[in-house]
Amino acid sequence: MAHKPKLVNLALQGGGSHGAFTWGVLDRFLEDGRLRIAGISGTSAGAMNAVALADGFTRDGPEGARAALDHFWRAMSEGARHSPLKRTPFDVLTGNWGLENNPVYHAMDALSRVASPYQLNPMNANPLRDLVDKTIDFGMVRKCDAFKLFISATNVETGKVKVFPREALTAGMVMASACLPHLYQAVEIDGVPYWDGGYMGNPSLFPFHGQTGTDDIVVVQVNPIERKGAPKTPMDIQNRMNEISFNGSLLKELRGIDFVDRLIDQGKLSVEEYRQVRVHIVENEAELNPLGASSKMNVEWAFLTKLRDIGRDTASRWLDENFDGIGKRSTVDLREMFQGIGASH
Repeated sequence: MAHKPKLVNLALQGGGSHGAFTWGVLDRFLEDGRLRIAGISGTSAGAMNAVALADGFTRDGPEGARAALDHFWRAMSEGARHSPLKRTPFDVLTGNWGLENNPVYHAMDALSRVASPYQLNPMNANPLRDLVDKTIDFGMVRKCDAFKLFISATNVETGKVKVFPREALTAGMVMASACLPHLYQAVEIDGVPYWDGGYMGNPSLFPFHGQTGTDDIVVVQVNPIERKGAPKTPMDIQNRMNEISFNGSLLKELRGIDFVDRLIDQGKLSVEEYRQVRVHIVENEAELNPLGASSKMNVEWAFLTKLRDIGRDTASRWLDENFDGIGKRSTVDLREMFQGIGASH
């Protein structure tokens, strides 16, 4: 039986090469056709997925978007083919996707703690920026009027989130959204320096409110919210600190949505003046949690396609289980989520 497409907003997290999981989710959504995109908010790798999708969608609708996403991630893998940041033969043999046994990875990590990108890379060379310039046609992105598009970065001077709209979007703005300060020099837009959007909006949800014609937000989650046990190694500690930091802004916005919904339910706020937002989360912590932080820098094609396939399978199951709820109710219980986080079991 054919379903009438339902309008949703997509909120795409950043997470390095783990953004290939989001690629898989988007690929399945576009192929399935039961969802129609009203707006996309993206940060870092989520921003790159967003602009690739918009570029392709302008050319040839959903199939063009799927082709553009495939092209972008292929180019990402091909561009790093000669990089020293690769798995060791032992890791390949044992099926470990992380780079923690690669001495170059550790040397770069150690160097980044004692010298800044301004000292290590004074010419500001950035192969990722060159790749984005080469693979994404921002003229096409700016022309994409099929849905709203919002890209988040962090203003270094004010510490506030900056949301760049589609109409003025440039490659520099996407690179600002993906600028990790220990790896890259801050990206200046109109004289203002920006860092990765993950610090203050990973991804930002507030731009959707009243702008897209739907109150359904589908968050494609890459960074795990909950991880059992205290990390013990320096690398694991740093990884968990980053996960907490990069999830902080999203959790605050979800708490705000839950708070408003609760007040509406209690009759303390008017439904004429306030909107109840329906939240949905697509995630696969069982598959993504075991992958270490170093694997976020692994762009081997075999790894990217593995993540893509996990994303596609996750999206298929999620659609089957939750499609009926879209437009009617949240399919994630935010109150239970916030009661559970940090609680003892």
